[in-house]
Order: sequence, then C-alpha cells, then structure tokens
Amino acid sequence: MPIVSIILINYNTFQLTCNCIESIIQFTKGVDYEIILVDNNSTECDANLFLQKFSTVKLIKSAENGGFAKGNNLGIKQANGDFILLLNSDTYLIDDAISKTVNYYQQNKLNGIIGCKMLYPNGTLQHTARKFRTIKWELLDLFRFGLFILPYKKRAQLMLGKYFKSDFILKCDWVNGAFFMFEKCILNELPDAQLDERFFMYGEDQLWCWQIKQLGYKVYFYANASIIHINNGSTEKTNRLTINKIMLKNEIKLMHIRLGKNFTYYILSFIYLVKENFRNFIKSIIFYSTNS
Repeated sequence: MPIVSIILINYNTFQLTCNCIESIIQFTKGVDYEIILVDNNSTECDANLFLQKFSTVKLIKSAENGGFAKGNNLGIKQANGDFILLLNSDTYLIDDAISKTVNYYQQNKLNGIIGCKMLYPNGTLQHTARKFRTIKWELLDLFRFGLFILPYKKRAQLMLGKYFKSDFILKCDWVNGAFFMFEKCILNELPDAQLDERFFMYGEDQLWCWQIKQLGYKVYFYANASIIHINNGSTEKTNRLTINKIMLKNEIKLMHIRLGKNFTYYILSFIYLVKENFRNFIKSIIFYSTNS
C-alpha cells in the first residue's frame, strides 16, 4: 500500500505533466507512493498517451473541465495513501522532496497541512508561506518601510509572503496549493468528506487551509524540501492580467467567507481593493508598454 497518493491535474499540459511525472519517478526513493492523474477533458491530445509512457499511473478521464478542486476530488476518491499530495502539473522535483516532507511530518507528529519551498526555473524564490489578510497586515504592507527596523526573523514571522526568504521551518496561515500535503483522514471532518469546490481556480488553497485550521489543525511550511514551480505553466502570458483580476475577486470572496459581512470586512476589502487595483494598473501599463 502506498504511503502517499500524488494527485496531478492535467489540462492541455501534456509535456509539462510528463516532465513532472518523470521527476517524481526519478527522485522519490524514500517513500512508497502512487500517482493518480486526472485529465480535465483536455483537447490537446488523447489522455491515453500518458499510459503509453507511464503504465503504473492511475488515469482518470473527467468528462468536463471542472477546475482544480473538482479534479483533485476525483483523484482523491481513488487514493489509497495515508497522505494526499496535491502537486501541480507545472512543477518538477529536483530532489526527494516528497519523502523529506513525509518523514518530517511523521517524525515530528504534525497534524494538518504541510507545504515546501518553491523556486522558479531560474532559481529565484517563490513566496509560498502566507498570512491571511487582515487590516493590520495590509497597513503594515502599505507602510512597509517601518518593518525594516525589526530583525529579519521577527519581520518574516510577522508578515510572511515576500518578507520571508523561506529559510526556516514555521507555522503559517496557508501554503501554496502547487505542493499541498495532508493526511487523508482529515477529509472525513470536512463537508461531504472532500475539498471545497466553490472556486474553479485560484484561492482554493487559502480556503482549504482556513477550513482545516477551523477544525483545529495547523499549517506548516517545511524549508528543507524544494521543488521547481514554473507557475502558470498552463496559462498564456496574454491572460496574466485577467488572472490578476480573478485572483483579486476571489480574495474578496475569501475575506467574506472568513469574516462575514461586518465592519472589519468592509474596511479590509476597501484597503485591499484600492492597493491592488493601483498595483494592477501599474502592471498593465508596464505590460502593454513592453508588448506594444
């Protein structure tokens, strides 16, 4: 029986997904695992081509592109491992990150979700350990110059995200869903014993962490395992600005879910919208000026 069930979602990313699977097979040596590949009704090629290359992979062919959450739930239903690892198709391993993470979780008797360090292909860091947005966090981020009077470690633990170099292990509010590991038994405490599917894509990782933390579990960032995350590997560059708008909209929905529609929600969402719309405006100017 596998210890870890690795769930991959493919939607028109055949080569990226193949690269990911090859890296799992090459580097994962310290733990028994199974790979469950859910094809979200891709049109790029016949999903059976995966089985020609990787005969041991469990292939699930969805009749629709139901999004990231729904695809993962399809895979989880077929999972036999004690641990579930949701792994993006646009990632690839560079060492035995999966075994390292499982071993750390078990040896330290953790209880909840764990993520790892992620790098872009050029080696630069992605900021994958995060805090939930609060009025305090937004104001500190807005007037960030004051944060740099604090020692680095205190500043990093207070803010996380771009303020944290992913250089030590800690608890956080949420981790990036591109490498998202948890014990399968936790699902039994969630509604319908599955991950929430209300977000088609973007924001579901934050939602799941919040829901699981509400049950009394914790979220951990493990700095001693690293993967490469291409990030938006299935997304054309021309759609990045659209994605930013979707992420902004979903962030507001997440605030509503966490806080309800109260005074704090309205103040927080106002600060966030003003700040992010200004940033996206600047990004759009840069994007169109460099692509004209």
